[in-house]
Amino acid sequence: MSENVLVHSGAEELALERPRAFDTIMYGGIIVGVLDGLYAVIATGLRGVSPTRVFQFIASALLGRAAFDGGFKTALLGGLLHFLIAFLIAAVYYGASLRFPILIRRAILWGLSYGVAVYFVMNYIVLPLTAVQRARTSPSFAQLLIHVIGHALLVGLPVALIARWSARKASRQTDI
Repeated sequence: MSENVLVHSGAEELALERPRAFDTIMYGGIIVGVLDGLYAVIATGLRGVSPTRVFQFIASALLGRAAFDGGFKTALLGGLLHFLIAFLIAAVYYGASLRFPILIRRAILWGLSYGVAVYFVMNYIVLPLTAVQRARTSPSFAQLLIHVIGHALLVGLPVALIARWSARKASRQTDI
C-alpha cells in the first residue's frame, strides 16, 4: 500500500508541473488585466488623473501624444493594449513554467519575483522603445517601491497562483 501512495504522489507532483495553457493564459490575463488596471486607475486617480487618461497613456505607446486627443476611442485602444500585455505576461509565465517546474511548485516566491521582473522590464526596457512620453523626473524611492510591490502582488502573484491552480486541476482530472 505504501508503494501505491509513493507512486501516486510522484504522479501528482509530475502533473503539478504542467498547468493548462488556456487556464493560465486566459484566466491569468483577465485577472492581471483587471487588478493592474484597477491599481493604475486608483493610484493615478488619487493624483487627479481620470481613467480615460490612464488608458490614453497606454495607447500613447503606439500613437504618441496624439493618443491624448483621441477621446474614448484611444482610451479603448489603451484598454485593449493593456489586456493584450496582461495576456502576454500570463503566457510568458506559462511558457517558463513548462521549462522550469519550480515556478509551479514555489508559486508564491516565483510569482512575486516575476511581478518585480515584469515591472522593471516594462518600465526600463519596453516603454523606452515605444512612443510614450516619459516623465522628466524619476519616481521617488517610495513611489518606486509602491509600484514594485504592486506588480509583485497584483501581476506576478496572481499569474503564478492561477498556473498552480491549473496544474492541480489537471492532476485531479487525470486521477479520475
